[in-house]
Amino acid sequence: LSVDSHLKPGKFELKQGQNILSIIRQLRNNRQAETKLIVTKLRTKMDLARLIGKNFKVDSTTVMQFLQSNDSLKAFGVDTNTAMTLVIPNTYSFYWNTPLHNIFKKLAAEKDAFWNNDNRKEKAAKLGYTPEQVYTLASIVEEETIRDDEKGNIASVYLNRLRIGMEMGADPTIKFALNDFSIKRILEKHLNVQSPYNTYRNIGLPPGPICTPSIVTIDATLNAP
Repeated sequence: LSVDSHLKPGKFELKQGQNILSIIRQLRNNRQAETKLIVTKLRTKMDLARLIGKNFKVDSTTVMQFLQSNDSLKAFGVDTNTAMTLVIPNTYSFYWNTPLHNIFKKLAAEKDAFWNNDNRKEKAAKLGYTPEQVYTLASIVEEETIRDDEKGNIASVYLNRLRIGMEMGADPTIKFALNDFSIKRILEKHLNVQSPYNTYRNIGLPPGPICTPSIVTIDATLNAP
């Protein structure tokens, strides 16, 4: 059988004992296996680029170029600072050779569905923030504690500081600004970093998230006491 002209690259799952004719038909009809994109906590755009590059045909360099291009991102309503707000931690299914634009199209659709559910967008508006800003605040809360019962109170502290025009003074933003997540204790020398993510020197939220917060953390931020 001549099938070369019909073959397309992809990821295929073959079963033990599957005969040659069945395999040829599977390849010829491009019946690919789904590839999972499992998103938990990521800190940087490079982390996301590596995750996508590891699991799909597109390489991490191409993903990073996409994430650093406002022209590419504007179709999804974000920019290079807020690109990571497209990522709601979840498990997503794609084909191995799914185009990068389509991967982000699905992430953006999931983001929209998430914020339109459970009155999240309305809750954000009541706080005086956009979903992207709440996501950014939640990312700081995420880095502050692993205890779910503390997250609402931590978010409340930061919301109060923002409300009165006070510096947030969030240690995790300093680690992000320095791109050094091994720091155990923030010292005075660390606070001198020149960065819009330095919340000891700048008033207001940083320009974007410092990690992908969990859904629990986002909801705790939205429902902060």
